[in-house]
Amino acid sequence: MFKFENLEAWKAAADLFRRVAGDTEKVTLPGQAFLAEHIRRAALSVSANIAEGTGREGLRESRQFFNIAKGSAYEVVSIAYILREEGVLTPAQFSQIYDDCDRIARMLSGLIRKQREA
Repeated sequence: MFKFENLEAWKAAADLFRRVAGDTEKVTLPGQAFLAEHIRRAALSVSANIAEGTGREGLRESRQFFNIAKGSAYEVVSIAYILREEGVLTPAQFSQIYDDCDRIARMLSGLIRKQREA
């Protein structure tokens, strides 16, 4: 088993990706499709960077990847705002994505803090 598989932050990030992918899978208008693809990539980046961070030997490197994952969660929220305004995401879908990203960012802040204290 890989270390990241035990992290609640990674599990939540994987769920976030599945939610975002499901909420944006039927988008076909060119400008909206670009944004939908971008938010899916950003959401996938959250879990991927958490996984990569746990595979690093140094605490400093691990922290760097956790920070990148946190930044990707913020990116998801930013794009979600635009997709909500474009009518791609419903207010309920936006709210769920926002809450998920907020929770993941807080978990990542905790992981980053633990890395600093180690």
